[in-house]
Amino acid sequence: MDVIEGRGPSPVCVYRLIQRLPDTSLTSALASGGREHFGWGVDRHLQADIYDALNINTQGTGNWAKGKVPKFPPYQRPTPEPSGDEVVAKVTVASLYAQFNTRR
Repeated sequence: MDVIEGRGPSPVCVYRLIQRLPDTSLTSALASGGREHFGWGVDRHLQADIYDALNINTQGTGNWAKGKVPKFPPYQRPTPEPSGDEVVAKVTVASLYAQFNTRR
């Protein structure tokens, strides 16, 4: 309530404080897509990408017998947990057009 009434910190101060948060913070995780990204900073994403690139390079340059290329598992990245209660209705162009062109 203090911020709304003008007695809180200035918006520039709050913005600068948020910018200084580490990339592994919960605020950054929520901005990246959800709680499952918590602890995943630039270094973890880079490590996962390097791991996958090395596996692809090993598959592509190995001297494997015909059809015997081994499968390397990809590095586990954060994925959102499916929730059964969320049903998103598909929006079509026709329904948007109908919404905007209703006679009032």
